[in-house]
Order: sequence, then C-alpha cells, then structure tokens
Amino acid sequence: MEQHVSDTYVRILENELIVALGCTEPIAIAYAGALARRTLGQMPQKVNVACSGNIVKNVKGVTVPNSGGLRGIKVAALLGIAGGDASKELAVLEGVTDAARAETRRLLAEGVCTTSLVEGEENLVVIVTASAHGHSVLVEIRGTHTHVARIEKDGVLLQSSDADTGEQDAMPDKSLLNVRDILEFAQTVDLAPIRPLILKQIEYNVAISYEGLRCGYGGEVGRTLMEMYGMNCPVQVRAAAAAAAGSDARMNGCPMPVVINSGSGNQGITLTLPVVEYAKELHVSSDTLVRALVMANLLSVHQKKYIGSLSAYCGATSAACAAGAAVCWMQGGGYDEICGTITNTLATLGGMLCDGAKSSCAAKISTAVQTALVSAAMSSHGRRFRHGDGIVTKDVEETIADIGYIAREGMRYADSEILRLMLEHE
Repeated sequence: MEQHVSDTYVRILENELIVALGCTEPIAIAYAGALARRTLGQMPQKVNVACSGNIVKNVKGVTVPNSGGLRGIKVAALLGIAGGDASKELAVLEGVTDAARAETRRLLAEGVCTTSLVEGEENLVVIVTASAHGHSVLVEIRGTHTHVARIEKDGVLLQSSDADTGEQDAMPDKSLLNVRDILEFAQTVDLAPIRPLILKQIEYNVAISYEGLRCGYGGEVGRTLMEMYGMNCPVQVRAAAAAAAGSDARMNGCPMPVVINSGSGNQGITLTLPVVEYAKELHVSSDTLVRALVMANLLSVHQKKYIGSLSAYCGATSAACAAGAAVCWMQGGGYDEICGTITNTLATLGGMLCDGAKSSCAAKISTAVQTALVSAAMSSHGRRFRHGDGIVTKDVEETIADIGYIAREGMRYADSEILRLMLEHE
C-alpha cells in the first residue's frame, strides 16, 4: 500500500473516532447554544434555534443527556446555554449541574426560546441566535456536527468557514477508501498510533451496552433478546443484543459517552459490539480484535461517504454491514468473502428508513446486525447475491456507490415526507 494512502486512513480514523455524549443531533444544538452563550458573555434573554429537517427529525424523539429526562430542541439549546462547556464539543453536556438543569427549566417556563425550520437547505444545519441587553450573537453549525460555519456578534463576523471548501480541504481524502485497500490496511498497519483510539471505542461502547442491558432504557430491545434466548444464547443473538442495548441506553438519556463513527453514536455502537462479542467467542488476540475494528470503522465510513451525515436512510445498515464484514474476516474470510458479506447485507437492508433518532433505533440495529451476520455466513459458503439481483452490480464498489446514491438522492422526497408526517402528528 502506498504510504500516503496508509497515512490518510490513519487520519480518517483519528477524525471519525471521537467521543460524544448523547445523540449527536441534540448535542450539536447544545454545542451551538454553549458557543452562543460564551460569545454573548451573559445569559440571553431571547433565543431562537433554527434547524434543518433532519436535525428536527433526530432531536424530536430522544432524551437530552443530563437534562433530567427532558426532550426537544429547546431543551438541548437551553441546557447548552445554561451549563454546557463549548470546549468539549460533542461532550458539551458532560459537566451539567443541578443548577444548570434548574436554570434550563426556568428558561423553558419563561418562554425564552423559540424554534424554526430551515427549509431548502442541506441536511445538517443549526443556527442559534441569542440576545440580551442590546447585544446579539449568531452561531451557525453546518455540514458536520462540530463544524462552526459562522459566528457573529452585534452584526460583526467573528468567525467564518465554508463547510464545502475550507474545512473539507483540511479533511482526509475519503475518496481513497475502497474495500481492497481497507482490508490490506487493517491486516498490515502498525497498530501503535491506532490502538488507543480503538481501545477507547471498545471501552466506552461496551460500557454503555452493559448499562443498557442492566437498566430499563426505552423499549429494552437488547434485554428482550437476551430474555428470549437466555444467557447461554448463540453469539449471533448476543452480538445483536449488545448493539441494541447500547442504543437503548443512548437514545433514552443515559449520560455515558460513546465513540462515534460517521458522526453517529449509534453507528459507532453498531459496528463495535458485534465485533467484540465475536472476538470473545472466537478467542482471538487483542491485536486481531483491534484490526477487525479498524476494518469495520473504515468500511462504515466508506459507505457513508456516498450518503452524507443525515438522510432518510438508516445509518445502522452501513455500520452493521461493516461489522458483519469484520466478523467474516475474523472467521477466516478473505476479500471475496468480505465483498459477498457487504453485497448480501446491502441487497437485503438497503432502503431501511430513518424516521429520526428514538427508542426504535435499537430494534433497527438488532435487525441490521442479525442480517449482516446471516450475510457473512452465506458468503463464507459461497452464497451471494449476484449481478442483476435488483441493484446488485458486478463490482462491490459499484454496489456501495449505487446504494449511496439512492440514499442521498433517491430518498430525498421520502425524507421530506417523513418529516412532514412526524411534525403533523405531534
């Protein structure tokens, strides 16, 4: 592998595997709120939060962490304003105190915060405006959950960055990702600079999974699976239950951090837990587990680069597909078997709808993981969907790209209709 490709892959992992507390959409709002308060220098008297449709969709149904069980856009913004630490970015609400929660409730009761919908814009936009005593600020997040596109105070531009130019120029080139090179990289890369990232991902994501299995969060999908099959259930069930349990906890306000992938904690959880469970079952070495997760993380990013941060397509499909491919590799599969696992999974799950972040994400994750594991088992026996089976093409890279196109472009109308129905039935 060429050195610049290997170096790029390392940088992709460093950029993608970051710590987040809670669902990343309300956290992005809280981050913008914390930045607004810091820039204003005082508690605002009026706040407006304008969000694109997919932000609204993914905030509506989840509990904001450290909020005391509250939900919604206003809660996320005001909690960030009252008690957020902007320097922690996606862990902005980590240090929220009882006093900040009380202040948030006061601000909610006084009607300080209003909301509005940003229409005709890309899928990830948050604009917080705040004012007090004759001063005003504007903070805009766009493109990714932590990309601050603009900060203004009293009409003066303090910070500006174009999500489509400046920040992207500094980002590692994801166009270099492909299945064959990802496999080679995962098998041969020096693990020294990567191991701490992967070990943190294992530590944090396993911990929240255990918490989800231990406590009654949301629909308790993970616990239900374990109760159905018992503690001595097959590894396939344990893998799906562990991933679902992490989402159970995360979607329902558990204040534990996760290491994300492609801007999503659920995707980070989904690709981590099945690989960890299979590593235990197969008694593989620590290095093998780390390499498997390197592969899973990069395969998930590879798929998502065609889709974008948010869409009407459930990102758990990409993450579970990546986990299934990594499990296939741990079981002795090579390039052909991994390609078969990816093709089988996408041919089966491609098109699973994202109707926002909420408790049922755990059920979708469980379904996606189980499908990916069946796909891996099929592929290991040479059983693969072939060119002409629906959208499956002769080449795995074309299939991945085509699924991404469908998710990004083909499902735009579905995305707007999903949002319309969700808002209509509030």
